[in-house]
Amino acid sequence: MRTLCSSTLIGEALLVMFAALVAMRLTDVSTGEIWTVSGIAMALCVALCGMIDRPGAVPVGWALQIGLIASGFILPTMFGLGVVFAGLWWCSVHYGRKVDAFKAARAAEAAAAVQV
Repeated sequence: MRTLCSSTLIGEALLVMFAALVAMRLTDVSTGEIWTVSGIAMALCVALCGMIDRPGAVPVGWALQIGLIASGFILPTMFGLGVVFAGLWWCSVHYGRKVDAFKAARAAEAAAAVQV
């Protein structure tokens, strides 16, 4: 799960950066406000990559996805991109857990085979 979720979060951090650049030109929101909010979101995305295995990390990721969708009120294109990244986040969590379970089962089989 770690690899899939981290990849999604890094992509999301890049998306936030590029969206901030666009929002500077297309909205009336001040540059300082845009970069403060975007900087916090980008830092949270990158920090969450290292903490994805800890309890509570996945809900924080979902909060990031909701924030990304909500940024569509400032830059309307972000509604669509936020939904796309929320779908990627769901896939990363869902299939990442399946991969982790499969790896654990394979490791248990290998350990059982070595003991026999």
